[in-house]
Amino acid sequence: MEIERQRQPTRVILEQGSAWSRWNGRIAWTIAGIALLAAIGSAGAFARYFQRDGRVIEKYHSLARTAGAKVAIVTVNGAIMGGDGFVRGQIDQVADDDAVKAIVLRVDSPGGTVSGSDEIHHRLATLAARRKLPVVVSMGGIAASGGYYVAMANGGREDVIFAEPATLTGSIGVIIPHFDLSQAIKRFDIRDDSITSGPLKEMLSPTKERPPELAERERKVLQSLVDDMFTRFKEIVRAGRPKLDAAAVDKVATGQIFTARQAQEAGLVDRIGFLEDAVDRAVELAGLTAETARVVKYAKPRGLLDEIVGGGAAASGRLSLEAFAELTTPRGWYLCSWAPALVRSE
Repeated sequence: MEIERQRQPTRVILEQGSAWSRWNGRIAWTIAGIALLAAIGSAGAFARYFQRDGRVIEKYHSLARTAGAKVAIVTVNGAIMGGDGFVRGQIDQVADDDAVKAIVLRVDSPGGTVSGSDEIHHRLATLAARRKLPVVVSMGGIAASGGYYVAMANGGREDVIFAEPATLTGSIGVIIPHFDLSQAIKRFDIRDDSITSGPLKEMLSPTKERPPELAERERKVLQSLVDDMFTRFKEIVRAGRPKLDAAAVDKVATGQIFTARQAQEAGLVDRIGFLEDAVDRAVELAGLTAETARVVKYAKPRGLLDEIVGGGAAASGRLSLEAFAELTTPRGWYLCSWAPALVRSE
């Protein structure tokens, strides 16, 4: 008998839930749907607070933390090697953010390449003109040569360039570095025997010995390049400082650097003040107040490895192949230095 009981198949009986159980399920799904719609609505309402560009991170800086209208601090730090990278990321972030109503351009740079300085200036000036954004400049420790060049993207407004009391600025000029090592390598019995398509293809080669007539020819060609780039530099200064006529620009465009007070007397800057003063002016030009403006700044994203070993700090100061290529390329520089920068601006 016991064996027969064990052979009986097991039966599973499914009982239909009560009406109360069915209503519980419907209520749960209804609540979930309402929550989803609320989340979507909130995302749309607060989209201006979300990050858009993965190359930069927006951070709160000052004034009203919850205000919708923004004043964006765009920073240009270190040697300007190109118009891309972190500076380009900041500009693109502002371009995609309709909540930004004014820009504070924070410059702490000795300058850099002609092309890099010109591209940053162009992108900032174009963005400001298209969006009708006031641009106020705040100069840090140094805003010279290419650093001053990008500061001219202020739209020619009055009372918009601020230099700190210890700022060095000016250095309006162009330099193409050249080093002649041809005599030094002779001591090691080394000879440059490069094959070129023409005698001017090796201009600025530090290892090629040249006859006097070719050296003079090269110098004239290079001087014409410098003169042309210098003319454009002065045109950019005239556009950014419309109160200065051609004679006034020529007077200060000697390559000389100036203290903040000297620059103010020469008309290169408007006021001596700090970042906070520039922010206040930008808020004023945007028609905002301290209660209706949120000042933001941008930073680079940091990965886990950066947090552990400080990779971000190390990377910003390391010698890069791109910077070395800049050194060995015949290129003009808006740079307050006798030698091109080897440290890439981040």
